[in-house]
Amino acid sequence: MNKNELVAAVAEKSKLSKQDATTAVDSLFDVLQEAMAKGDDVRLVGFGTFSVSRREASKGRNPSTGAEVDIPARNVARFSPGKGLKDALNK
Repeated sequence: MNKNELVAAVAEKSKLSKQDATTAVDSLFDVLQEAMAKGDDVRLVGFGTFSVSRREASKGRNPSTGAEVDIPARNVARFSPGKGLKDALNK
């Protein structure tokens, strides 16, 4: 499912216009991104938790040349599904 399909599904399910559904979906993405950029977790009970974790710097190898490459430290997004989502996936 891509963003346009998500917007269409939200519009149909909530009986909103596609324009209003687009605004709602974009707002949700913005709020998630802003919270995670500050380092906050976003917990949606029954669905899951979006969190940020730190990946330390490491050494890697270029597969085509075999040369060693430095991989810088960075923050990465994580998602842990909640019980409700797990149960829905394993019906």
